[in-house]
Amino acid sequence: MAPDPLTEASRAANLVKHQALKRLNRRRSAGDAPVSRLEALLDRHGDGHSKAFVHVGLRDVKRAFGGDPYALVRSTLDERFRSVLAPGFTDYFETSGVYHKQHSRPKHGTFGKLFLRDADYRTDDAMKSILVRGPYRFDGCRHADSYAEDGCFARLVEEDTLIIDIGTPWITCSHLHYFESRMGLDYVSEETFEGVICSEGDGCEPIEQTCGVRTSPFYSWNKPKLTRDLERDGAIHRYDLNGLRLLFFTLGDLKSSLVPRLEADPAYLVTL
Repeated sequence: MAPDPLTEASRAANLVKHQALKRLNRRRSAGDAPVSRLEALLDRHGDGHSKAFVHVGLRDVKRAFGGDPYALVRSTLDERFRSVLAPGFTDYFETSGVYHKQHSRPKHGTFGKLFLRDADYRTDDAMKSILVRGPYRFDGCRHADSYAEDGCFARLVEEDTLIIDIGTPWITCSHLHYFESRMGLDYVSEETFEGVICSEGDGCEPIEQTCGVRTSPFYSWNKPKLTRDLERDGAIHRYDLNGLRLLFFTLGDLKSSLVPRLEADPAYLVTL
């Protein structure tokens, strides 16, 4: 089926808008804020949750609280959750063909690269691995297919996992890839990549990794729209600590809000 010209134009316009907003957000910065405010919000939204999946922008955390922003966030989360999870994505496996569980550095952000050294566990997914600090494990999940219905991402949705964004300019959620793939959207295709997985003490062995990938690099999520709609649905809670942004939501609430919109408009995430 040929792409709809109006949808394609909207996708392109959304990409231009998103890039402009990214530049605008980079020029903004957080100011001094009390750590106690962060702690109070984590206490409020973390109550009843044994684990949290986090995305962290350390630059604004540093500006808000000073000191070592990574150590502050890690210790503050450790005090409140038995397990802390973070993305360890290595999409470059597509071309490198090598995934080392201890040494393949997460592609996105400084927090993930630092968190790798402190994690107790990493999933076997060669492209979309999840790092875990604490006792939580993905026993019984399929790791060789990132977004399978019995995979690691699906398990976290089933468990209504808490997501926390700290110091990100807008909503950040690794599971958006999962929902795009599960919904079978036309700009995502399932592909399988061959390579090796390596681990200290166990050597290397051949693997095949299946993952949903975008058919074009010119699609960008409309995060301002998504954030606004999730807030309207009561699915997320957003705070601003003198420029330091924080968001809290659960994957169950995200699913309840997002899936009906994607069913009504498969291009919802990438159009104006």
